[in-house]
Amino acid sequence: MELPGKTFVIDTNVLVHRPDAFLSFRDSTVVLPLWVLEELDKLKRDHAGRGRSARHAIREIDHYSKKGNLQTGVKLPSGGVLIVGLSQDVSLPIDLPFEKMDNKIILCALGYKQEGRDVFFVSKDINARIKAAALGIKAVDYEKNKVSMEHLFSGMEEAKISEKDAEQFSASGRISWEGRTLQPNEFVAFSEGKTVHIGRYDLSEELLRYVQSWQQPVLGIQPLNVKQRMAMDLLLDDSIPLVTLVGKAGTGKTLLALAAALLKTLEEKSYARVLVSRPIIPMGQDLGYLPGQKQAKMSHWMQPVFDNLEYIIESAKQQNMKSIDQLLNNKVIEIEAITYIRGRSLPRQYIIVDEAQNLTPHEVKTIVSRAGDGSKVVLTGDPYQIDSPYLDAESNGLTYLVEAFKEQSMAGHVTLAKSERSPLAELAAELL
Repeated sequence: MELPGKTFVIDTNVLVHRPDAFLSFRDSTVVLPLWVLEELDKLKRDHAGRGRSARHAIREIDHYSKKGNLQTGVKLPSGGVLIVGLSQDVSLPIDLPFEKMDNKIILCALGYKQEGRDVFFVSKDINARIKAAALGIKAVDYEKNKVSMEHLFSGMEEAKISEKDAEQFSASGRISWEGRTLQPNEFVAFSEGKTVHIGRYDLSEELLRYVQSWQQPVLGIQPLNVKQRMAMDLLLDDSIPLVTLVGKAGTGKTLLALAAALLKTLEEKSYARVLVSRPIIPMGQDLGYLPGQKQAKMSHWMQPVFDNLEYIIESAKQQNMKSIDQLLNNKVIEIEAITYIRGRSLPRQYIIVDEAQNLTPHEVKTIVSRAGDGSKVVLTGDPYQIDSPYLDAESNGLTYLVEAFKEQSMAGHVTLAKSERSPLAELAAELL
């Protein structure tokens, strides 16, 4: 089989990040070194996200192996050709230890380069890319799901407004918009002296709808700044089933989401229960095995959520919210591990996924696709506080979701900026 011009040699971590990544290269030769399959075989026994991705990747490769000979090349829907490559006889300028798996994969790429092919080594491992570049191989990151943080959709614009127009906007609840084209549910913050008037773009009528200030706190929680007002507006709107909140520590992402969820569930009865989940990824040294049933194990990981719930209960002072145990026992709140969400169908639930920046795009897709009829999904996180070694600020599932859904009327997003936790937390978030 005649092979297309460019040759992309794929590292294992790319398939862990996106199991069908080899389908992304159009009209090219895609090489999976045999050692990549060896690493996937070891990873498939992992019960965490890496194991799922490895098993998914193996199934994808097996699917195409049945369509031809992987040694000579199998045609892909992208117009490319898939090959499982072997480490070839190469002349090395340096003595690399061949027993190291990364080196075997890089040497496979070097072999194709010495054959005279235009080779690109694709890896999410920075060190592996540096080693490949040192050997004269073009080394690149896998960027199909990467989102530039510099240009990440913020969810809002700023504009000036006259006192007369502000009064008319406030009275009528709507105003025409003739500025830059807005995305559905994007906010505009109009400055009139020290007063800020907020409008949210209604794509169906192509105008801005006035966002009222909260006269009554939401279960004792009052939005403290303009962007928190925007976030609360999205969180309380049942017509928007997907909300993403991005912001640094202390900006109120989780607190606002939990307060809105409990209001919608306990008082307005719009949802049957609140389901809260977060990735099980430790910061620093892992504590290891935790004893007890699922609820007991999860309680340690969910302590940040419980801290916010305690604050809401103390602020709300309502009879039907006396303790966290009462909310859990009455099935008002359900705590679930991300691992067990796959396969579930979740109708009429207010689903909150905290620390979503530690999820891959594939995992985010799995979670959002679990939402049943009448459910709302809220994902919160800080892209600059990532504990997963396979993700960064630009390739995680949260930022990917923000960009993927920014043009959809059923989604809304706000990037929160000001920390309201404490002056110390605000300073730490800025300086550290």
